Amino acid sequence: MNVRTIAAPELGDRVILAIDTSLGTSVAVGAAESVTEVSSDDPRGHAEAIGTLIARVFAERGIDPASVTHVTAGMGPGPFTGLRVGIAAANAFALGRGLTTLPLVSHDAAALEQLEAGATSGVRIVQDAKRRELFVTDYTSLDWAGIPERAGDPHLAPRDGYESVTNELWPERLPAAALVRLAARHLAAGRDFASEQALYLRLPDVMQPRAPKPVTP
Repeated sequence: MNVRTIAAPELGDRVILAIDTSLGTSVAVGAAESVTEVSSDDPRGHAEAIGTLIARVFAERGIDPASVTHVTAGMGPGPFTGLRVGIAAANAFALGRGLTTLPLVSHDAAALEQLEAGATSGVRIVQDAKRRELFVTDYTSLDWAGIPERAGDPHLAPRDGYESVTNELWPERLPAAALVRLAARHLAAGRDFASEQALYLRLPDVMQPRAPKPVTP
């Protein structure tokens, strides 16, 4: 388990919880101009880790869960099984507090940290999507509100023949701390959040059964 605390002056008087399981498991809570994040190194155990991480982040920060004013969730792109764990956890917490979940694109969080670190020529976020495919999102810069601007929507790209670029990042996990900061910036600027639909970008492995074939007597 990894723990870090970073500055977040954009928070104001908000208390924001963020959850992301699109790549690994990461939970963060921000208040009083800083955000604390806890994350797991296990790339698969989302359901096993999520409850522990949520409890741990509040304990690390010394914040009462009842003080949360906003909840945000990373909507992917990501694999079906892992991604839905974080979205369900965020929705359940928000429901218990009488709040609405604020959806954000998970890759935006990684792009924010890279662009703020000085990636002047933009950045590409790349994630293994399995089945010899990649999740890819390109970004140009930060806009006036400090929100990453995408050059296009997140998309699937075949691994075979993929050509790397100098400004690409393959994150080990998507940082929930950056989701907290992005949510605060969206709220402050009056910007729309992402779609409530998870970015699976392809159909799940389990498919609805087809209608039985008619039998001719």
